[in-house]
Amino acid sequence: MTASQKQEIIKLRGRGDGYGKIALALGISPNTVKSYCRRNNIGADSVSPVAMDEPLETGTSFCECCGKEIHQIFGHKKKRFCSDACRNKWWNSHLGLVKRKAVYKYKCPGCGREFEVYGNSHRKYCSHECYISHRFGGGQCEQK
Repeated sequence: MTASQKQEIIKLRGRGDGYGKIALALGISPNTVKSYCRRNNIGADSVSPVAMDEPLETGTSFCECCGKEIHQIFGHKKKRFCSDACRNKWWNSHLGLVKRKAVYKYKCPGCGREFEVYGNSHRKYCSHECYISHRFGGGQCEQK
């Protein structure tokens, strides 16, 4: 949905038009209109005439990686980076700030040592050497 369509929805809703009539006028789904209105608390009586003619508020911020100016749109999630390249570069240089939720704790069947694994919920052994010695050699691995 474009910014002009959003403005038109606000204007038509302020006039008292229903979701179906607005959808026909703009050529979009009535469910899209309904979702937008409900998400932004736009009722038939809640929109003031002044707000109907005002453009959407915008702000500016700066890319956390390169410092380039980023235009923000009111009501949307705040953008932190100007591009995917900047986002990847910044996160790769700030790995300590990554919120790692998929950390699993296991006990190695080969050596009995407890270890943590990130992102792999099916891992059984603490290392490849431990797996080889336990699976094929039958002895203890030297990872203790």
